[in-house]
Amino acid sequence: MKNNIAKFTSQNKRTLIMGILNVTPDSFSDGGLYLDPRIAFRQAGLMIKRGADIIDIGGESTRPGSLPVSAEEEIRRVLPVIKKIRQKFGKKIIISVDTNKSQVARVALAAGASMVNTLGGFAFDINLAKVVAEENIPVAVYHIKGEPRTMQAGEIKYKNIISEINKFFARQMAIGKKFGIKKDQYILDPGIGFGKSVEHNLAIIRNFRKFTKWNLPLLVGVSRKSHLAKILQKKLNFKKTPLPTERLEAGLAETAFAVLNGASIVRTHDVPETKKFLAILDELR
Repeated sequence: MKNNIAKFTSQNKRTLIMGILNVTPDSFSDGGLYLDPRIAFRQAGLMIKRGADIIDIGGESTRPGSLPVSAEEEIRRVLPVIKKIRQKFGKKIIISVDTNKSQVARVALAAGASMVNTLGGFAFDINLAKVVAEENIPVAVYHIKGEPRTMQAGEIKYKNIISEINKFFARQMAIGKKFGIKKDQYILDPGIGFGKSVEHNLAIIRNFRKFTKWNLPLLVGVSRKSHLAKILQKKLNFKKTPLPTERLEAGLAETAFAVLNGASIVRTHDVPETKKFLAILDELR
């Protein structure tokens, strides 16, 4: 899909759902479940049937403490899944590739991907901006402080987290402009959990409307994340930390606050539950 997501969201007049499909052995929630391309394709089909507008396919884990993999390995993981989804579902589904590598993005787009979802924008690979400009596709940039391997280590400090994230967005768009990326190609994601404490994540959700200043689609992704478990354990005096699959309701609470304050795309592992939730929330807005 070469048209921009801003136009797509305005035409639909509802919150879009981005279904998460990690074809990795070590992602924090679904790592190892979809390494087999056939199983990954079936999961993509289920998410599409249950209401996903976008399938976001990642071949490299970005969980805290994760190590990077080579572009070749990332391509090996994502390519057969992208090809099969595009072959089966045609143009009716948006396929996103979750990568910060220009080589992976170029191959994925040639195979049928429609957009790029990139950790750190162009900070890890400046050539990714060139690919996005040449292919004229939407790009979601999500904020990170540091890198996945070390982002949650030690004390995490910001002077003003909202201001710093907005400055990050400004820098990424300035870089993109030099390569010819148009402003309406961007989707902005403040990057919940990527180099943030529990309080930082809550501050982002509470102040989500401050990201609307860009007049661009905003993406929120809190699905099953560990800060939700920490809040639940503290507030409800749980003896054990809730597992990723036990954090749905908590994630939907944060999602509601973000959507009511400007988010137009929700990234989630739990597509059918999120679909029903958003059907009512969108009706009430």
